[in-house]
Amino acid sequence: MSAAAETGPTLAGYISHHLENLASTKQVKMIDFSIIHYDTVFWSIFCGIAALLIMYIAARKATAGVPGRFQAAIELLAEMADGQAKEQIHGDRRFIAPFALTLFMWISLQNSMDFLPVDLFGQFFTWTGLDHYIHYHRAVPTADLNGTVGISLGVVVMMIVFGFRVHGFKGYMHQLFCAPFGAALAPFNFALNMIEYAAKMISLGMRLWGNMYAGELLFLMIALLGSAAALTLGGSLAFLGHVIAGSIWAIFHILVVFLQAFIFMTLTLVYLGQAHEGH
Repeated sequence: MSAAAETGPTLAGYISHHLENLASTKQVKMIDFSIIHYDTVFWSIFCGIAALLIMYIAARKATAGVPGRFQAAIELLAEMADGQAKEQIHGDRRFIAPFALTLFMWISLQNSMDFLPVDLFGQFFTWTGLDHYIHYHRAVPTADLNGTVGISLGVVVMMIVFGFRVHGFKGYMHQLFCAPFGAALAPFNFALNMIEYAAKMISLGMRLWGNMYAGELLFLMIALLGSAAALTLGGSLAFLGHVIAGSIWAIFHILVVFLQAFIFMTLTLVYLGQAHEGH
């Protein structure tokens, strides 16, 4: 056994370990939909169910009188989502506004998984003996590019469905093949529109992933570098600097978590508004 193995993992090895997903096989490419990330799938479904449950409880307990804190918070979020939908969608918003609210809450909960201690699940697996089967685990679905691109792919599907719903089959096909340069350039128009869909999907997913991945990485680096400095330099001053730096970043990251969910929701509404208006 090497000296490094006896003294434990290096800082780089520790960070790399926590950035690995529990996958069906080793991933080589950054995006590979043939590989299942079980932790991303599990926590995405978990956060989705939690978001629906929160809204269901709020709807069941809603009263016409003075609302409590929980009802008031949900009502503020609903008004925010409806206001954003009203700015982008000029028409029937009975489906779009609830969809926007659900998307915001779902992504907010997924992002909020980053607030949990990074070693919490690893310690749990050790206590229960599951560490023999689960070697990697990431609890933040939006820090996985496969997860965020999957969500943005769902948004693109919604754009297509919404285009058919608003313009009908004939109208949507006309936009797809005849816009923006006319029917004479139908193949070119179709290719251009497909590139536009792909660009929106990739940019939407990568924006959310980039911010959450960077936040997760910085959390790990601040924690480990602060701990290393405290152990190396000794004394309470280095430890105090570690706590201050981690606290400042944690407060900033709270804003990032909800801001990214809001940006994703807003851009989704913009894209759905474009599908509604057409070319």
